[in-house]
Amino acid sequence: MKNIQRLAVCVLITAGIVQNSCKKSSLDQPALGALSTAQITSAAGVDGLLIGAYSALDGQSGTNVAFGGGSAWETSPDNWIYGSVAGGDAHKGSSGIDQPAINSIATFTVDASNGFLNSKWIADYEGITRANNVLKTVGAVTGITDADKANIIGQARFLRGHYYFDLKKMFANVPYIDETTTNFVQPNTTDIWPKIVDDFKYAYANLPGTQTQVGRVNKWAAGAYLAKTYLYQKDYADADKTFTEVITGGTNSAGVAYGLTDNYFDNFNAATKNNKETVFAIQQAANDGTNTISEANNGDMLNYPYNSPFGCCGFFQPTEDLANSFRTDASGLPYLDDYNSHPVANDQGIASSAAFTLDAGNLDPRLDWTVGRRGIPYLDWGNHPGQNWIREQSSAGPYSPKKNVYYQASKGTLADAHSWAPGNANQVNIIRFADVLLMAAEAKAQLGTGDLGLAYVNMVRARAAKPAGFVYTYKDPANPMGGYTTTPAANYVISTYPSGYFTGKDVALKAIYFERKLELAMEGHRFFDIVRWGTAQQSLATYFGYDGKTISDVAGAHFTTGKNEVYPIPQAQIDLESTGKSSALKQNTGY
Repeated sequence: MKNIQRLAVCVLITAGIVQNSCKKSSLDQPALGALSTAQITSAAGVDGLLIGAYSALDGQSGTNVAFGGGSAWETSPDNWIYGSVAGGDAHKGSSGIDQPAINSIATFTVDASNGFLNSKWIADYEGITRANNVLKTVGAVTGITDADKANIIGQARFLRGHYYFDLKKMFANVPYIDETTTNFVQPNTTDIWPKIVDDFKYAYANLPGTQTQVGRVNKWAAGAYLAKTYLYQKDYADADKTFTEVITGGTNSAGVAYGLTDNYFDNFNAATKNNKETVFAIQQAANDGTNTISEANNGDMLNYPYNSPFGCCGFFQPTEDLANSFRTDASGLPYLDDYNSHPVANDQGIASSAAFTLDAGNLDPRLDWTVGRRGIPYLDWGNHPGQNWIREQSSAGPYSPKKNVYYQASKGTLADAHSWAPGNANQVNIIRFADVLLMAAEAKAQLGTGDLGLAYVNMVRARAAKPAGFVYTYKDPANPMGGYTTTPAANYVISTYPSGYFTGKDVALKAIYFERKLELAMEGHRFFDIVRWGTAQQSLATYFGYDGKTISDVAGAHFTTGKNEVYPIPQAQIDLESTGKSSALKQNTGY
């Protein structure tokens, strides 16, 4: 099936369809173009609006430009800055003075003037506005069946739910607008969780199980997102019920039953995307004829090894704390409590020309699909050389990102070189089936039901333990595209938890939380997970204390409970919503 192709004309359609006479605000969209009522209220017209709502998922308004005028990485839909860097998965990378706005996010000294937060706010409300335009128009469309109309509405409401979920988890207190709103100066003092639930409930009840294009969301993606919304609200009973329905009956939009891919890295390879593990992913396309990378993951364009075949730019470097988490004991299980006491050997401070001995201890193989480290095959690009691919080890550490990188073998097809930094066709996974399994396990553990989620956790670990999914050495290191040996690149030892290991809620949750750290590392989830679990203070203190000893970017960093669980409302938005004496938007506590 073809993926959804985002059309530039849809931006004009979406921006021009509704002309609101309201006060200045990022929620008030100017009329940039106009189409006749007949054009918009046709089946093709409303589908064009819907494609426009999908098009906003990447947060980009043009080539390397975010909605609102910021840079592409400010609104990257994988939340690599706000979820992974802020969560301790990754250092900002590059050098200490490059992109300084990220430094304050990483160290929790951020304030309301940070332009990155304003860009993120604008991007999500752009998506909301586009979804609302679909809902405002679809009722007037003639010549389509009730089922088709419900499908259109379901997709639009799913997308609106997604954009609001993104805002809610970042800012907590945000204003709500829908297709009936006429006054766009709205307060942010009402909890919007019920509205998000309503959108996903409608989508779950009305979307079909399959779609004509695999990039469009289906019933089961809506069910997974609904269950995730329940989980975030600590409604574990409804989360458990809905996750169970999705796990036992769900399919992707092509009708393939959900399951875990045989190989872990298939989820991060454009050649194997939209597979049975794909629940909700943002589609990307390389070499789309525009001579830009605007549809090719330009939100991650900075996140490649520095001074390497990729050309740019050395950001998003995995932390030592993250790498150490992949250490396993003699039984193949993780060190849940003292993983940093069993560190993985790295080449911090060691020149690439100097000798370095690889770590010989037991490791979870997912480490080497997540973290680029010296002496280990970096996909088919050769063994990672260490410091030569790092711009500034002293401020960013010794590791390189890997999940967002393309294979050398696909350089001419699935990579895109139409910019000063690379792009690629890798999909952006918002929810994948392993994520669903671990969220479902969490719900069961919280409820104290069944095996407390052990079976779901073990499904994820069993996939990681398959030798077919290990990283192997090259037949010829000088010719990395020449194939691999049958010798693992490291001492991979991983096992499932034994029957009965989850003896109670606390033990189960500790293991489940740690499994999410391992399985979903560098995918933008970590900060939001540790906040909702109430473990952010402890988790980040551990990270800051360990990495901060040798890596300067987080030395002395501190997370403040009661404040840093959410980001500040952008001051630019507070000012826009002001009547002169006061603003409709209230700042979050502590900012």
